[in-house]
Amino acid sequence: MSGEFAGRVAVVTGGGSGIGREAAFVLARRGARVMVTDRDETSAAETAAEIVAAGGEAASMRVDVSVAEEPRAMVEATVARFGRLDFAVNSAGVGGVRARTADYPRDTWETVLAVNLTGVWLCMKHQIPAMLAGGGGSIVNVASVAGVLGFPHYAAYSASKHGVIGLTRSAALEYARKGLRVNAVCPAFTRTPMVDALVGGSAEMEQKLVEGMPGGRLGTPAEIAESIAYLCSDAAAFTNGHSLVLDGGLSIG
Repeated sequence: MSGEFAGRVAVVTGGGSGIGREAAFVLARRGARVMVTDRDETSAAETAAEIVAAGGEAASMRVDVSVAEEPRAMVEATVARFGRLDFAVNSAGVGGVRARTADYPRDTWETVLAVNLTGVWLCMKHQIPAMLAGGGGSIVNVASVAGVLGFPHYAAYSASKHGVIGLTRSAALEYARKGLRVNAVCPAFTRTPMVDALVGGSAEMEQKLVEGMPGGRLGTPAEIAESIAYLCSDAAAFTNGHSLVLDGGLSIG
């Protein structure tokens, strides 16, 4: 598939659904060869199959980013299959449960931090050397507007996303002179399976979310994915260590 990313290779975590899935599609449409990964092997394979059916090039594998050896294996498999690594979209994440901070269950706290923060670090730990070996690249970490604002009753999620922003900024400074850029996107409520789980099938709950958005609607995965593709592109060559808030104005209200 031709396009501005022709000859480039991307790896996407959480690529079986939501923002990660749409990011894989957008990168592929622009010509990138994509390794789609997800803890759900079937959904990752479905995303890759759709890319291939549309004329793109993609492969898939099961990856749990919180298991130390799996991000390493992911990067090794990507380079073995496609020969290099240019872009990484670290989108895998979990929401946790709703509870006040003092009542938050420790096991859930540790799971959320392990996936959302440690998992991003583990991925970057192996993505960065692979990108440097090819002369550089671009990493986009999926944080959240909950990483720039408080998120009552979801302390673990908010803490993890604040951590992703700090991790993004630190890495951006460390590798800026080596041709590697690291940025983040910070979406507000977007129509993804995670938000569906938050709503829990309640029309009243969904209406409350919509009413709380300045524009009167939720975001779409496609809108977030287009911003991710921009941050990967040469058009964003002077954008580094930035946390791009995609919230329809929620954080300034």
